[in-house]
Amino acid sequence: MTNYSELAVKLFDIEAIKFGDFTLKSGIQSPIYIDLRVLVSHPEISIEVSELLWDTALKQASPFKFIAGVPYTAMTMAGVMFAFHRIPMLICRKETKDYGTRKRIDGQFSPGDVCLLVEDIITSGSSVLETAEALTAEGVVVHDVVVFLDREQGGKACLKQNGINAHSVFSLSELLKWLVDAGKITHSTMEKVQVFIAGNQCSQLVPHLGDTQSDKTKNICKQLSYGERAVLCKNSLAKRLLEVMSAKETNLALSADVTESQELLKLADEIGPFICVLKTHIDELKDFSESTVKQLVKMAEKHNFLIFEDRKFADIGQTVQQQFQGGLYQISKWADIVDAHSLPGQGVIDGLKQVGASKGCLLIAEMSSKGNLITESYTKSTLQLAEANRDFVIGFICTKKISDDPRLVHFTPGVHLNSSGDLKGQQYITPQEAIGSRRSDVIIVGRGIISAENPVTAAQMYQKAGFQAYLEQIQ
Repeated sequence: MTNYSELAVKLFDIEAIKFGDFTLKSGIQSPIYIDLRVLVSHPEISIEVSELLWDTALKQASPFKFIAGVPYTAMTMAGVMFAFHRIPMLICRKETKDYGTRKRIDGQFSPGDVCLLVEDIITSGSSVLETAEALTAEGVVVHDVVVFLDREQGGKACLKQNGINAHSVFSLSELLKWLVDAGKITHSTMEKVQVFIAGNQCSQLVPHLGDTQSDKTKNICKQLSYGERAVLCKNSLAKRLLEVMSAKETNLALSADVTESQELLKLADEIGPFICVLKTHIDELKDFSESTVKQLVKMAEKHNFLIFEDRKFADIGQTVQQQFQGGLYQISKWADIVDAHSLPGQGVIDGLKQVGASKGCLLIAEMSSKGNLITESYTKSTLQLAEANRDFVIGFICTKKISDDPRLVHFTPGVHLNSSGDLKGQQYITPQEAIGSRRSDVIIVGRGIISAENPVTAAQMYQKAGFQAYLEQIQ
């Protein structure tokens, strides 16, 4: 009898399962990569896997006359089952031959015959559906598929909607647990993969089998809602932010770049109902006083938004610590969120965290100004710094989504309904582009609201545009 945990270790040792940073076919960065094609070089393990699939089929699948492996990896597994258990097999090609008999399905069968599909890994279920479509087009009936590993990203549900029952040998969660128990990976690695899986669920776009060839079933990764992401957050500030965004139905941050305290407080009161965050440059105020920030905090409580002081800390730990808690502004007393350049390294985060552990920090990963010197390598290093400090770093200032971790929030500046720019190098993008095309989370708008003839009406327009773009993403 197979010991599942021992089999998991064997797969790890032959590098059928790898952990790191991998770019998937979809372009998404994944912390895990599973490639069972290497089993062709390990016949004993291949037989073990195939026998588990056969046992699962006998126990859980409905009666079948044929088996067929989903091209191409699972065809080897189906071949072992065919040879060991004398079960007739069909071969389904990914494309129709343009020579000879010009068949897509090889094997002798009759309309109405039932075929069990065999698959190595299920993510979205799209490969299974494509194979099932080819078989049903020839009159073959498909009720079930046996799968060696379920990545738990929604594939089973998609197949169920199409009348196919998926039966897996084991799940990715079980695999991770066994590898942790065996000392092959750390709890931190397991958590990173679990968060990635939770944040990259698949949903079906085009419905059922039997559609025309032009209506092939497609699957995409479903974007979690703000509320769903909040549940995943361990950082209380990130959790609160996402909950505010969900409750108020807004992803708008107002950049309140004004020079008078009265004007700042007036904006906070009038625009507060429509925003999730109010961003300040507190040192721009000509008449700053402790009374100003006390009233601002009351406005934030009244209208349920967070205060973000755009200080852009960029010094050694000791210095930023003093800048955060001391001086004229005493930022740590009233700001919920601050931002920092990652250039100084870990020290800038440690310095800020020692003062404001209950606060949240955004790392500046990209800038919207023309000709800025931030490179792709710098952005990647900033991402790694954020991932190592999730207890304090809640996200990024960036021009596009750079992390698939649903617990990290992306703030994009330079957003305007008129996507042009200004004479000082600012480059604008629309709310639809920021949230839709670039998959950011929060749009930062300043002059588009403050300089409008009616700032309240303008804020409502930006709130509606930004949130509608978000709804289109999750739907």
